[in-house]
Amino acid sequence: MTSIILNQEGPTAPNATYSYSSRPRVVPVRKRYRESTLAKESEEGPVRYGNLMYDRRVVRGNTYAIPALPWSPEPDPAEVQRRREAHRKMLARRRLKEESEVHAPVIEDAGKRVDVQTELYLEEIADRIIEVDIECQTDAFLIRASSPLFVPLKTGADVATQIEEGELFDFDVEVKPMLEVLVGKTIEQALIEVSEEEDLANLQAHQHAFQELRNAEIAETQRLEEQEKRHKEEKVRRMRQQLEEQEKQFNVAERIAARAFAQQYLTNLIPSALANLQKKGFFYDETQREVEEDFLPYLMNNAEQRMDSWLLGRIMTDCLINEVAGNRVDDFASQEFARKEKSWRQKQFAGFNKPSHRRSSSKP
Repeated sequence: MTSIILNQEGPTAPNATYSYSSRPRVVPVRKRYRESTLAKESEEGPVRYGNLMYDRRVVRGNTYAIPALPWSPEPDPAEVQRRREAHRKMLARRRLKEESEVHAPVIEDAGKRVDVQTELYLEEIADRIIEVDIECQTDAFLIRASSPLFVPLKTGADVATQIEEGELFDFDVEVKPMLEVLVGKTIEQALIEVSEEEDLANLQAHQHAFQELRNAEIAETQRLEEQEKRHKEEKVRRMRQQLEEQEKQFNVAERIAARAFAQQYLTNLIPSALANLQKKGFFYDETQREVEEDFLPYLMNNAEQRMDSWLLGRIMTDCLINEVAGNRVDDFASQEFARKEKSWRQKQFAGFNKPSHRRSSSKP
């Protein structure tokens, strides 16, 4: 590849050229898989990662205890020693891996190699290439005639027309009515716009006056509302004070009435208390209380038990009487039914026998 660039600098005309040429080369084939990290390390040294997560200058975690970085440009001896140790371990691992890999056997004498054909179809191999002479005859060279001038084929039919004087378009005459219409419309539109602007100005002035009047009315309304609000607040405050005064007077009157009632009630408290206790039975006769609480309940219980036993005997007697009477009624009913059934059967039997005698007597 050769490129030429003219030297255009300086006041003089370009009189020199710059040329660059390079040999043609094959485009490098892009590998399908990435190279291993060990191969890169062997060619370019140890790999330096560009990830921020492995950069010691990036602070992670709590920022209150940030380690101070050294200000001197010289590296830390401990860090240098650690890197050398890591590089030595890496070389040892690489050497161990190379020793563990299986390699092809090394041929010591290269002159003992023999070329062997591995193609599907074998050919004879000779030291000298076979050459054969072949001849051919071409026709005589003829001079070619010059090509004729290209003329496109004519299509369609020729047509002619006659233009008399005055038939062509006269721009100055024909444009006059159109120009008058355009100017008239423009002037009319301008007058309409001017009148609209005046109307808009009048409307804005009227609106401004109305807005001022409305603002004044709103201010007056707000003033009256504030005044009414103050009157209501004053009224409520006066009513609250009056209610508090009335409540105080009512409390005083209640206290006076309670004191008078207490004094009147306490005068007869002891006699009335004794009378009430006596009425409620706190002061009682021991003999009367023992008779009422012990003897009378015992007597009533025994009486109730005797009455229950008598009532149970009467009930059992009534049940026995009813059962006997029922059995006798059932027996009587069954006997009466059997008697009636027997008499009915006899009647039926007698009715069947009488017609047979009549038939036997009528036959002779």
